[in-house]
Amino acid sequence: MLNLLTSLADPQVLLSVFAAIAVFATVMTLAMPVLQKDDFGNRMKTVAIERDKIRARERARLAEQAKKGSLKQSSNGFLQDVVDKMKLKSALADDGTAASLTMAGYRQQSHLTVFLVLRVGLPLVFAAAALFYLFVISNEERTVFMNFAVAFFAAAAGFYLPIMLLKNKISKRQLSIRRAWPDALDLMLICVESGMSLEATMKKVAVEVGIQSPELAEELTLTTAELSYLQERRQAHENFAKRTGLEQVKAVTMALIQAERYGTPLATALRALSQESRDMRMAEAEKKAASLPPKLTVPMIVFFLPVLFAVILGPAAIQISEM
Repeated sequence: MLNLLTSLADPQVLLSVFAAIAVFATVMTLAMPVLQKDDFGNRMKTVAIERDKIRARERARLAEQAKKGSLKQSSNGFLQDVVDKMKLKSALADDGTAASLTMAGYRQQSHLTVFLVLRVGLPLVFAAAALFYLFVISNEERTVFMNFAVAFFAAAAGFYLPIMLLKNKISKRQLSIRRAWPDALDLMLICVESGMSLEATMKKVAVEVGIQSPELAEELTLTTAELSYLQERRQAHENFAKRTGLEQVKAVTMALIQAERYGTPLATALRALSQESRDMRMAEAEKKAASLPPKLTVPMIVFFLPVLFAVILGPAAIQISEM
């Protein structure tokens, strides 16, 4: 055990471990697209469960049950009890937290509970790991203030890590929806012009666009369920815009609301919004292409130019050394 702690305190051993972890992470990152399985069926199953919940909630509301306690959510187990006893929901969560989880695809109450427990538990775990390494494993002499300062920064990193992961999840989800949105609008335009209803249109588009963007297919299917069971169709469109958090989707939902309220032609609005979304996607691609040369400058200087100089000047240097 002592030899193990001594080895862990060796900087060369730590460097080797970190290098091995970096290589493993690189290999897994490159192999992830190949090993990743298609979870479209699981997403649709989740949407079906959510649709059943909407149906049950609306039936309960319309029936006006006498016992309101029957609609109260039951406890989710140990984690829910911890959140309730420590009052984490009032201390760490607000309306923005629930909205962010919904935008990331986490809609259930248990997801909020796990998120709050992680925000409290990870700082303790990170701080304990830092203190264990500094006081037990490491042999370097540091002041007590320095050790506790490192532990404090580790706890702060653990506190903000769930927020960073959540924002990353939201960004990836919005990117997938944003890329497939113009194609989905084109399909919606074709279906509307052929005489299909809005519910049938969204259901058909969800099936067709599911391969390109499972996230968008999931949201369209859930919106179709809300249009069928919610009392106000306007609320279903607004929920769709809130779950995605994209301006393009919000513009389309406003057009759908106005078309249903004032009877304006929906096909004309969809055609204009489809072209606008496609232009925005092209502008974003052109922006990324324009920013590529400055980003390649540093890698070329650091990696390509030394190799090029070695290939060009190498034979001359060998001849000079022989002379």
